[in-house]
Formats: sequence, structure tokens, C-alpha cells
Amino acid sequence: MAPVKFDDISKTSNEVLSDDFQTSGFQLKAKQKTSLDGAVVTTAVDLFPPKDSCMTPAKLTWKLPKPLGFSAFCIDKLEMDKGGKYKLESSSDKVYPGLKVECKSDLVDVSKIGAGCTYTGLKDTQIKLETKAMKPQDFTCEVTRTVGIATCGIKCGMASLTSPDLGVRVASGPFFGSLYAKEKFGTYVAHCYYKASNELKCAATVECGGKKSGNFSVGGSYEIKKGTTLKAKVLQDQSLHCSVKHALSKGFTVIAGGKYDVKKGDYTYGLQLSIE
Repeated sequence: MAPVKFDDISKTSNEVLSDDFQTSGFQLKAKQKTSLDGAVVTTAVDLFPPKDSCMTPAKLTWKLPKPLGFSAFCIDKLEMDKGGKYKLESSSDKVYPGLKVECKSDLVDVSKIGAGCTYTGLKDTQIKLETKAMKPQDFTCEVTRTVGIATCGIKCGMASLTSPDLGVRVASGPFFGSLYAKEKFGTYVAHCYYKASNELKCAATVECGGKKSGNFSVGGSYEIKKGTTLKAKVLQDQSLHCSVKHALSKGFTVIAGGKYDVKKGDYTYGLQLSIE
């Protein structure tokens, strides 16, 4: 089990509880690899926007592995969303073996330029540092390390040097569990996961302490047949979420889902088409 980012310690469980739930809105996604040095363009269009909306309901994202033919760095994301906001993320792993340097910007405010680096040169260990170029004291640092079946992590900033966030996850066979201690040990978030079979996976999460104390989610996914997966989950607010992901053909996937609020007695539904 390789080390992961601190925020991905619970990823195994979150994949069941969060991914591929399209319970409201209609969206079309298209991803295409071009002949321009391997550049990839992704388009996400929100269908049927509000009638009073005059903006283009789309998000355009470019990935340029070799911008203008240069392989020294990569533009991981060049994005413009429907609100006219920009996002630029670039990186390079050519500076030093095991070191990846990153830079982020909204292409508007210089004070928001972010810089970071990730070092994986130590066996079973990942070290990550992020800060703002104009405010280096506003940083976050994290370290994760895998020992046997467990991965442990620590994350802190200037304001939490003496009381950092801690995380641990354990994976053994079909079982997985993780625990976070955050906000100066005032909030605890637990995740669990069980792979009952190759088709059936179950997961749950609960939060204790903090503003979201008592929040929980219990769900599962079932692969009905190859290319078709059914997912469902129940939240603490008595809402039921269901979703079906089906591969119509190679590179063409549809996700349809809905949400029913037991307390309010109302529902929403959504649909997403993805083309790659």
C-alpha cells in the first residue's frame, strides 16, 4: 500500500459514498486527446440552464503535457468555467529525482499564486508542502508514511503547528478503515469499507465534534453486470441518493440518479453523459 496525500487517506471509502452520484441537473462531458503534443481538452456543459442566465453554461479544461513542445514542465489544468473564472495548474518533475514542483494561479490576483512541492524520494513516504508565493507564512505541510497494512499522516499550518491534523488508515483483505483527528482534536471523522465480493462494496462514514457533528453516510455499490453499476446511500438528513452508471459503448458513459428527501417529501434527479 503506497503512501497517499493526507486528504486521500479515506479515498477507498469515499469512492463508494461520493463518486458518480448525479442527483440533480443535466450535464454533458466530452474529453478528447488532440495531436497537439498530447494535449487533452475536456468540456463540461450544463444543459437547460436557468432562463434568466445569459452566460455560457460550460467549463473548458485543457491539459498540456508538453506546452509548445517543452517537456520540462506540464500544464496539468488550464480552465475557464461558466462564471468566467480561470484556473491554471502547472508542474514539473524534472528538477530533482523524486521531487515534483507545482504552481497554481487564477490568472487574476497575484497574491493568490500558490506554489508547492511533493517529495517521494524516501521509501514508503510522501512529503508535501504548499504555500502562497506572496505569503510564504501561509503554508500547509503534510507527511504520510506507509508501514505494513497501515498508512499514517500528519498535516499542519502555521496556526496548527502544536496541534496538527492526524490521519491513519488500515487495509487488510476486504476490510478498510480510516480515522481523522482535525481542528485541534475537536473533530473526528471515521470511514469504513468492506468488499463483500467483486460486485458488492459497502462503506460508511461518521463525524463527531465540530460543526458537522453527527453527520453520517451509509451506502454501497453493486456491479449488476460488466459496465453497469448501481449505487445508493443514506445521509443523516434522511435523504436517499441513488445512481446508475452504465457504459453504453467504449468511451460513452451515462450516469443517471436521483435524491429523495424523506423529511420534505420532495425529490431531484439528474443525468450526465460522458464521451471520451
